[in-house]
Amino acid sequence: MCLTSPPLFSLGKCSRFLQMGILNDDAVVIKEAQTAGDNTLITVNCPDKTGLGCDLCRIILLFGLSIARGDVSTDGNWCYLIFWVVGKPTTRWYLLRERLLEVCPPCTPALSDIYYFRPEFQQPKPPKVFLLKFWCTFDRKGLLHDVTKVLYELELTVKRVKVFTAPDGTVMDLLFVTDTRELLHTARRQEETKSQLNAMLGDNMISFEIELAGPGVMANPQGTAFLPPAITDDMFGLEFSGTHMGGALTSDRVSITIDNQLSHSHTVVHIVCQDHKGLIYDIMRTLKDYNIQTSYGRFSSKAKEKFEVDLFIMQVDGKKILDPEKQKVLCSRLRMELVRPLRVEVMSRGPDTELLVANPVELAGRGRPLVFYDITLAITSLNIRIFSVEIARHRIDDREWEVYRVLLDEGDVALVPRRLIKECVVKNLMGW
Repeated sequence: MCLTSPPLFSLGKCSRFLQMGILNDDAVVIKEAQTAGDNTLITVNCPDKTGLGCDLCRIILLFGLSIARGDVSTDGNWCYLIFWVVGKPTTRWYLLRERLLEVCPPCTPALSDIYYFRPEFQQPKPPKVFLLKFWCTFDRKGLLHDVTKVLYELELTVKRVKVFTAPDGTVMDLLFVTDTRELLHTARRQEETKSQLNAMLGDNMISFEIELAGPGVMANPQGTAFLPPAITDDMFGLEFSGTHMGGALTSDRVSITIDNQLSHSHTVVHIVCQDHKGLIYDIMRTLKDYNIQTSYGRFSSKAKEKFEVDLFIMQVDGKKILDPEKQKVLCSRLRMELVRPLRVEVMSRGPDTELLVANPVELAGRGRPLVFYDITLAITSLNIRIFSVEIARHRIDDREWEVYRVLLDEGDVALVPRRLIKECVVKNLMGW
């Protein structure tokens, strides 16, 4: 790859992809793999906006797919992105395409007949939050994961959870969810949700209710239980073992180099790191939070589970990142996100054992997808029951985190070392 200047996608043919303010079907094209071992090709061709790469990668991660390699190119008005992804037999490609189309920004023609993105479309209104409340007659192992799986297949996103196990073994689940389809207010969608859960729970479901949550539910999503300082110091202490010399920050797993000589108009960032689930999303959301624009990017997996990334970036004012302090801050944040994108600890909570998982929240207010799904899957694989759960937001060191507090059944935990619980959860979250 030539690093002297990033290639730019021509805007000359953009009008054939669009109608007035509406994306044409060609904006997102998915070419499924024809043979086993091949990657599915996803092409996105639409107006550009800051953070679009992050939004697209988040949806790809939400569908449980991993990016094997990709190319990103933009001139600031129009972008062209290609992702080679590793699919699954159960992937609903038609639905993935719909969700990718939804984050592609609409556009409108200027007097010159060149289409551009109108910034007022960038911030969609927040989705409505609904409360799903149901009682079950038993608390079998894996129950909460099965419920989470049904909600995932229904495209219901779990925002907060409270699960209580009564002394007689009955379980009350309170799940605050949003609907990707934005139809949960309709009787048909509610009946579909109840039917799917009832099919899984059978006669063990005692009652089920869906109602619109009050306006204060997500406006103040802080947990009722605070995080003790000992936990926050251990989980969120930022100790960088790498060194920063001449624009490079390295560790045994991550190498980040910043160069302002290879391109006359862009700062070039070169990253080599260990691959993990959501890797490109973690990089893109970091750049989005710093309001940094990516003009060109290329990334691919290498031998020995390594991933290599080259990015041509600039500040929002169109200039290079020349300030050494800004370079150091960006390198430090990228390294932190690549070494520890999530925080996981297993510790005592009085006489009980508690699993804590902290998920960084984008400035846009969204946490990493599928975290709760992966947690419950890991706990189920260890044959451990979940006694109670709380998901809440906490602000720590001027940053917002989505914290999952999972209280585990002490009888089951006695048979599984805490070290093994943490290791299993980490591997599941990271895709290792």
